[in-house]
Amino acid sequence: MIEGLPYEPRPGQDRLIRFIANALERGRHSVIESGTGTGKTVSSLAATVPFAKRNGKRIIYLTRTKSQQKQVLTELREMSSVIDVFGVAIQGRSAATCPRMCEDPDLRSGSPEEMSRLCSHLKSKKDGGGCRYYDAIRNIDTELYVDELLDSMPDPEAFMEQCIEDGLCPYEMMKAAVPFADVVAAPYTFVVVPYIRHHFLDWMNCTIEDTIIIVDEAHNLPDYLRESFTSEYFVRSLSYVEKEAEVEGNPLVAIGVHVSAVVEAMRACFLEANMEYLHDTDGLIPFGFLQEVLMGELHVTSPTVANICKNISELGETIRERKKSEHKLPRSYIGNLGDFLTFWTMCDDASYVRLINGGENHSLEAYCMDPFEAAEPFRDCFASVHMSGTLEPIPEYVLELGLKRCDHTSFPSPFDSENLLTLYAEDVTTRHNDLQIDPDNIDRIMEHIVDLVNGVGRNTAVFFPSYDMMERFISKRLPERLDGEVFTERRGMTQVELMDTVDTFRSSYGGILFAVTGGRISEGLDFPSRDLELAIIVGLPYQRPSAKKDALMRYCQYRFESGWDHVVKAPMIRKMRQARGRLIRSGTDRGVAVVLDNRVTQIPGFDAILSDDLVRDCNLFFDRVMKPSDFMLRDQVARF
Repeated sequence: MIEGLPYEPRPGQDRLIRFIANALERGRHSVIESGTGTGKTVSSLAATVPFAKRNGKRIIYLTRTKSQQKQVLTELREMSSVIDVFGVAIQGRSAATCPRMCEDPDLRSGSPEEMSRLCSHLKSKKDGGGCRYYDAIRNIDTELYVDELLDSMPDPEAFMEQCIEDGLCPYEMMKAAVPFADVVAAPYTFVVVPYIRHHFLDWMNCTIEDTIIIVDEAHNLPDYLRESFTSEYFVRSLSYVEKEAEVEGNPLVAIGVHVSAVVEAMRACFLEANMEYLHDTDGLIPFGFLQEVLMGELHVTSPTVANICKNISELGETIRERKKSEHKLPRSYIGNLGDFLTFWTMCDDASYVRLINGGENHSLEAYCMDPFEAAEPFRDCFASVHMSGTLEPIPEYVLELGLKRCDHTSFPSPFDSENLLTLYAEDVTTRHNDLQIDPDNIDRIMEHIVDLVNGVGRNTAVFFPSYDMMERFISKRLPERLDGEVFTERRGMTQVELMDTVDTFRSSYGGILFAVTGGRISEGLDFPSRDLELAIIVGLPYQRPSAKKDALMRYCQYRFESGWDHVVKAPMIRKMRQARGRLIRSGTDRGVAVVLDNRVTQIPGFDAILSDDLVRDCNLFFDRVMKPSDFMLRDQVARF
């Protein structure tokens, strides 16, 4: 038995644990592509927990979703039978963790920073005028709550529900448990965003140098880092600035310049950027464009523009402080504009690109192309473990994050490759030029989907390359031709709505799930056993051409000498592998992936087989791999 591992190791799992443990002993980072079934979560914990306890280190396990946090706690509960370990999951302020946000509709739209400001103010009140959920904590023995956590390590949802039932603040109670935890499961934000990281480490009572950071689904990290250091401002926000300025008496922000004048100058910036630089979906804006338009519209000098940006930010801060003292959400639209303008004018021209984005609500964006600065905590920690089933090319990942002392490797899935069949059709593609030349491609794809869903009759996911492509098929009445209930991943769904949809699909027989390759369903959810047996992947999910993508390609060509592969090809392959990976989550799962795009042969290692009769080949596969009990179940459902 391996120390810390509560189960007999799966094939190859001992090698994975030893690889991480050896890197830790030498204070090095581990970057690992590890296939489905290698037990990445428990393996990383089994390697890090014993080392951390021996050496006085703390473990931060970063996840993207609540379900991944739940998995961490599940594994820690099992591990507690063989090693003394305590873990807690913490989440940001939201309606789920803050009862006041549930009760007050005005607070529900609050950003984490706004809610943090308000909470800090309310907690400072000693006269009963603060937050009753926080005040109630003063009247209980918090150590008893922490002791309960130590004993049971409940899932976050169960703990939060218990706190709310007892009239306590779940967020503060989670914080109270953090100093006692060997492992803290947290969202990426808690380490990536500097001001949140500062508070988080204070709660943990340690420095970043005393932490071991585990990154789950690490293939998402570089883009997450870029987005975290990116700033975007939407044209419709100017209307809110205008209204706030009226309430505040339209203050001066420079001699002869009122806030309303800055709003009109910004509208002129948007208009000119749209006319001069917007092509299709976006366009590059020259470095000094915004400053020059503001100078011309406001009739001021360049130094005055800089002072205006500073004064608008300071005015916004004054408004926020006043609202905070009134127990209101400390939001200032004036301040948000000032903060954006300051960021836009000060961000590094070498690693940022400035854009105008189209659509119904145009935006200006200062986009961070280089995640190096944002990755600083991953370099400063004692060691980090980066894991994903789709991390290649690993050397470029290591270079992007600037990990100097690093070991990296790949571990294949231990599952029987015979349990997964990948087919493709030669007569279809979603390649843009082909769709223009041969519009019947869409009709042929639709016929393939109808034939497969109705002819195979198993729980099926149809992964589209984009929401727009999905809507195109829905508008052609595809769902009405399918013999089963259709469940759809909609753009902008809440987590609750998404999970309700997925859970209902899972419990169906012969249900159809419409989802997006690269979306939340294709990357973050498990569908074991008969929950999902057929995955139809429509097209290859290449990013749409855009000025942002082209700029990032040029930057990566300069950094890695592989702009196209890094920005376009590698993300497409990861999305394809992630979508197909939903089928096989255990050694007993079996399924078929059908790719409706002849370009799939260009993907190295995807091993798709050409089929001239997709329905026949799918059914032959299932007949071969099905157990007698599966036939009995199918017959019972058919009779029902």
